[in-house]
Amino acid sequence: MAWLSRALRVAATCPPPVLGPRALTGRAGPTTEKSVPYQRTLKEAQGPSAVAQGPSRPLPSTANVVVIGGGSLGCQTLYHLAKLGVSGAVLLERERLTSGTTWHTAGLLWQLRPSDVEVELLAHTRRVVSRDLEEETGLHTGWIQNGGLFIASNRQRLDEYKRLMSLGKAYGVESHVLSPAETKALYPLMNVDDLYGTLYVPHDGTMDPAGTCTTLARAAAARGAQVIENCPVTGIHVRTDDFGVRRVAAVETEHGSIQTPCVVNCAGVWASAVGRMAGVKVPLVAMHHAYVVTERIEGIQNMPNVRDHDASVYLRLQGDALSVGGYEANPIFWEEVSDKFAFGLFDLDWEVFTQHIEGAINRVPVLEKTGVKSTVCGPESFTPDHKPLMGEAPELRGFYLGCGFNSAGMMLGGGCGQELAHWIIQGRPEKDMYSYDIRRFHHLLTDHRRWIRERSHESYAKNYSVVFPHDEPLAGRNMRTDPLHEVLQYDYYGAYGNQAHEDYTYGCLLGDEYTFDFPPHHDVIKKECLACRGAAAVFNMSYFGKFYLVGLDARKAADWLFSADVSRPPGSTVYTCMLNHRGGTESDLTVSRLDPSPQASALAPAFEGDGYYLAVGGAVAQHNWSHISTVLQDQKFRCQLIDGSEDLGMISIQGPASRTILQEVLDADLSNEAFPFSTHKLVRAAGHLVRAMRLSFVGELGWELHVPRSACVPVYQAVMTAGTKHGLVNAGYRAIDSLSIEKGYRHWHADLRPDDSPLEAGLAFTCKLKSAVPFLGREALEKQRAHGLPRRLVCFTVDEKVPMFGLEAIWRNGQVVGHIRRADFGFFIDKTLAYGYIRDPSGGPVSLDFVKSGDYALERMGVTYPARAHLRSPFDPDNKRVKGIY
Repeated sequence: MAWLSRALRVAATCPPPVLGPRALTGRAGPTTEKSVPYQRTLKEAQGPSAVAQGPSRPLPSTANVVVIGGGSLGCQTLYHLAKLGVSGAVLLERERLTSGTTWHTAGLLWQLRPSDVEVELLAHTRRVVSRDLEEETGLHTGWIQNGGLFIASNRQRLDEYKRLMSLGKAYGVESHVLSPAETKALYPLMNVDDLYGTLYVPHDGTMDPAGTCTTLARAAAARGAQVIENCPVTGIHVRTDDFGVRRVAAVETEHGSIQTPCVVNCAGVWASAVGRMAGVKVPLVAMHHAYVVTERIEGIQNMPNVRDHDASVYLRLQGDALSVGGYEANPIFWEEVSDKFAFGLFDLDWEVFTQHIEGAINRVPVLEKTGVKSTVCGPESFTPDHKPLMGEAPELRGFYLGCGFNSAGMMLGGGCGQELAHWIIQGRPEKDMYSYDIRRFHHLLTDHRRWIRERSHESYAKNYSVVFPHDEPLAGRNMRTDPLHEVLQYDYYGAYGNQAHEDYTYGCLLGDEYTFDFPPHHDVIKKECLACRGAAAVFNMSYFGKFYLVGLDARKAADWLFSADVSRPPGSTVYTCMLNHRGGTESDLTVSRLDPSPQASALAPAFEGDGYYLAVGGAVAQHNWSHISTVLQDQKFRCQLIDGSEDLGMISIQGPASRTILQEVLDADLSNEAFPFSTHKLVRAAGHLVRAMRLSFVGELGWELHVPRSACVPVYQAVMTAGTKHGLVNAGYRAIDSLSIEKGYRHWHADLRPDDSPLEAGLAFTCKLKSAVPFLGREALEKQRAHGLPRRLVCFTVDEKVPMFGLEAIWRNGQVVGHIRRADFGFFIDKTLAYGYIRDPSGGPVSLDFVKSGDYALERMGVTYPARAHLRSPFDPDNKRVKGIY
């Protein structure tokens, strides 16, 4: 019998790990199969000649959709496609269902995550496995509702759990913050001496991979879908259409081909290999993930599953035993992913796993004398930001991703399978899936091996870290830089023989931000904000995406793409949205009309006809590029989209003194008459030709300077020199966050997302509904306007000085009506501001009278604070400051 305590002692006497590059790789290959903690797996009846016998059923010659991979995501996607009415959907599995990574997953489902969208996705998975499948098929999926318990060993962790509890109230998820004594009463075998408290969610539970996937397959087959096992995919046939667009044409297998316009890559660890067949980059890496299954533990029956995040350990109830696993800082990479690996496992590296034993024994001391029944160490795929990869690949139309689930494929599978099915059928998911959309990654990074490796390692190592509002990755930095940037290599958090950075300035500053209170830099941000309001501030916005839309059909394309009327004279700049067919907001951006020119310059390409210059948020530049490209292809517009992002820098000078400062730098008249708001001109700054735009994202008089890359430093220096005597300061993005929310400007993907319409978000002025010009999403907006808004974005202020960051519950007249999307402190008005969408609990439309008549409070970490609702910005509601009126 192997005892955990004995294993701990043995591991302690092992020689130190090999240092250097080899320490990053798996030292053991696939091993003899081991048992996993389920009543059955789908390797039953799997014989050595199974593959030689050929596919489990004949291949159809055509299919509307082909799903590659029979794990959790593949089965969930097939099921939802069939449920939504797609006929002729086929799933191809190279071995048997679940044979890759799904068969050995722990199968945990936790309902609360620090993301409103993920809470919704998890809720759908739970409905599917606990109710829908059994009702449809009469089969039990193996769902067990034994509850979940999150352990807090410090105040910050308990604060995080309280935030989750408040968010859960907006979604009807029952949860309770328990004291150590209450935790002990619930889980008598637990050591609670070092606890601050716990979060108990009674309706969490566990799923059985085999039971879930077989039931999904049966339910899909009942609706006409086909599951074909023992059918390895060998290639993806691609055709190029008359407009030069690459599209999926067929799937090649060892047993024939299937003509299809749509492929869904749900191949998990093998997704990169499938992507290479089609020329699609899939940024994920494979790592070993392990857990051990104990022998029987007296008194453990019916206990909730446990996550001790601070010890990086999870304890999954397994009948009268526990599965013990976790996430370490030195995971083993699986360098050579074998396409023959099926229902296989690796040898467990006790040297790596020891830390989890220590954490588990500390939390449940009886484990010290409990035997190990089996060890499970299998491959899992991880991505650069710990989010799945979904959506249509930008390189190939009709090629969708549903992979890279970072050990969460079972619990996210139902929600993500449904959204992926919507994506395929209607071109967009129903929910805001931007955080999962493959297009969130810049195309220069998706095949950058070092960046993918570093960032994916960090996502694994920090899997159980507290999710702080202003956290940033330390891995993979400096891959794309603007003209002012320093380089520092990633230290892998001291793992694999690397020496951890000492006195790493950025790391130290970031560490100070790890709080749910006002951070130490609160006063620094305050100084920047008040300097902008009182004098002037300069913001480096070179990370913005900068595109040109030019060509014969550019005006037609602009009319269709942009919700606002951008067909104004050259020299005009318009703030607008781009929508999807459901009326959701895919982007907000500025569009500047250009004069045609036969000569290309650093500030514009040569073009005939119409031309537009687009400035979009840098973090979402790839998303914007892909959205525009897709629309241009679908509508067959004859125009070009040109990326100038790497060629131009951008600085923004904002504040009452901005005109005085820039008048010394620019060779142009900056008066209201000569240079009105929402216009742009080519001017010279310190002798360099730049594009100046009179715009503001902070609610002040100001200009943006779009500068050729080579001229960025001298133009910036000239601005700073001129501003010295006027109180000009450098300000950062955190200052922009505060200033913009104070003014009431929206941030895309915070209070404005693809599932929010401009009407709901208070941006009706960006929509040309009074004209007869058709635009993408117009019909949905007209329908919404006719029926009334189902929800409405509302601004709240809180008089008590308390930090808020989003996810707080919104109470109206004693009922929860929504949650906060975005919050910050407004230094000029000296109040916390928060924006969130509210609904009428009766299900009716949300009118302005409904908003005005409520008595509101915001719940932060279980405590409610009285709040006042505003229909427009409490700061400068008449927009005088942007007009230069002070």
